[in-house]
Amino acid sequence: MTNKSIPRSICARKMARLLLLVLAASLVALASCQRLPVLAKGLPVLAKGLPVLAPVTKDPATSLYTIPFHQGASLVLDIAGPLVWSTCQRGDLPTDIPCSSPTCLLANAYPAPGCPAPSCGSGSHDKQCTTYPSNPVTGACAAGSLARTTLIADTTDGNNPVSQVYVRILAACAPRKLLASLPRGSMGVAGLGGSGLALPAQVASTQKVANKFLLCLPSGGPGVAIFGGGPLPWPQLTQSMPYTPLVTKGGSPAHYISVKAIQLEDTRVSVSERVLATGGVMLSTRLPYALLRHDVYRPLVDAFTKALAAQPANGAPVARAVKPVAPFELCYDTKSLGNNPGGYWVPNVGMTLDGGSDWWMTGKNFMVDVKPGTACVAFVEMKGVEAGDGRAPAVILGGAQLEELVLDFDMEKKRLGFLRLPHYMDCSRFNFTRSA
Repeated sequence: MTNKSIPRSICARKMARLLLLVLAASLVALASCQRLPVLAKGLPVLAKGLPVLAPVTKDPATSLYTIPFHQGASLVLDIAGPLVWSTCQRGDLPTDIPCSSPTCLLANAYPAPGCPAPSCGSGSHDKQCTTYPSNPVTGACAAGSLARTTLIADTTDGNNPVSQVYVRILAACAPRKLLASLPRGSMGVAGLGGSGLALPAQVASTQKVANKFLLCLPSGGPGVAIFGGGPLPWPQLTQSMPYTPLVTKGGSPAHYISVKAIQLEDTRVSVSERVLATGGVMLSTRLPYALLRHDVYRPLVDAFTKALAAQPANGAPVARAVKPVAPFELCYDTKSLGNNPGGYWVPNVGMTLDGGSDWWMTGKNFMVDVKPGTACVAFVEMKGVEAGDGRAPAVILGGAQLEELVLDFDMEKKRLGFLRLPHYMDCSRFNFTRSA
């Protein structure tokens, strides 16, 4: 019997059954291989087109910041990291990526100091990709393969969560020993640097959204991370957000900004623009406080001491210095400092940025309580770095300097938006509850 002798209705029914069987088998295989959470009808949720939202938590033991990952685990945010890496689990899909492929080149574009140099060697067309994820705290690294895993989060309209989404990402697999010194419950690191395999770039590619992300790092309660742009939260404030160019440094995925001057209240600190440009000003979530090169640190500390001593003439209390607590040089009796809406009553520190805007830091951003009754200025001098050494940043702004700010990293336009929330608001004001 030929196909022509079979009635079309029978052929259509057979073809439909065959396609349904193939589709069902494909979905079962996909779910079993990737272990995607599924709805009651068995179809995985793969919503696209909306920004992706994740709550940010500050770990009190390490002062590092984390976002939820899956299965109750979290990823540590590394704003300068080039990769996503985790201690890969069963259900993560291994990849068949050649060593010489563009994806492997991206994975090894920013080798960490002290890690082996990536090399395909001979027979590179057969060799599988190996990358070297590193711990942002200890600096340790380990060889790892690439695997496909899933980040569970929510989409957002800028103000509220909309629907749960499962974002497929490419992560480097690392041994559990690489988790040393990271927060308990963390499973790896989410790099947010300017790399093609950092989390923002991967979310942009997978979810068809912009390659940008917003951070509001918390000092206590929950903060927020939004990947993919879209309407910004707190529109009454962010509509007038100032921006400054994001600067890249050769060989580094970290985000830098160009600072023209530093000032204390109305007085300019004697640090030249040339000194600040030598090495630049880097942003970091790995450090809990700011590190400054000697030629920036000494003038700033001396100017701060002088400005604090002059404050009583304007009605401020007399600050009483106490024995320093390492690694800080300037520490004070908290009872003698006084308080205002910006934290301890100390001189505000400002940075004049490329573009003309000023980034101001109040006591909330650079005074840290190190023990009961003692608060210290969270500016620390870099060790082993000479003045003017351009191989090191002039300034590294740490977590304390970035908290309770709305930071909008736009990699497409190469700019950073920054906004200080009013003293009566904080990052926890964002709504993380989806409506039924």
